[in-house]
Amino acid sequence: MDSQLKSYLEKNKINYELYNHSPVFTAEESKKIKTNIPGLGTKSLFLKDENAQFYLICLPGEKRLNTKIIKKKFSIKELQFASSAELKEELNVSPGSVSLFCMIHAKKTTLILSKEIWLSHLSGFHPNINTATIVLSHENLKNLYNSLKAEKYIIEL
Repeated sequence: MDSQLKSYLEKNKINYELYNHSPVFTAEESKKIKTNIPGLGTKSLFLKDENAQFYLICLPGEKRLNTKIIKKKFSIKELQFASSAELKEELNVSPGSVSLFCMIHAKKTTLILSKEIWLSHLSGFHPNINTATIVLSHENLKNLYNSLKAEKYIIEL
């Protein structure tokens, strides 16, 4: 975990459990390491709309995103993956390491958090690198969510 994220978590009194593991790039690969990590596994998608507005969408790792829900709720015509350059510039991470924790770097990204994650007792996210997972209790997820300055929503995906 990078020192910036560690400092942010400490400053905001967000407690967590850290699990180191081999690199994971896909939800499929995460199944192999999931047996050692408690809680709901998650994935995060960095998307943009036709106006170059960015969205970080966090949902359970096994769930497919229904983009129609996002398009309807936010009046979006087109939704696509942002480029790796946009990802690096906006959230300061590389593909494969995108997670909720990237929002500490966000300048113009809207966070969309799945209600399933919000209601989960424990949930895991990469700490801005795909060789570890941080598990947060609901209370600590709530503290993190409330500490973020970005526009954010918890919705049924």
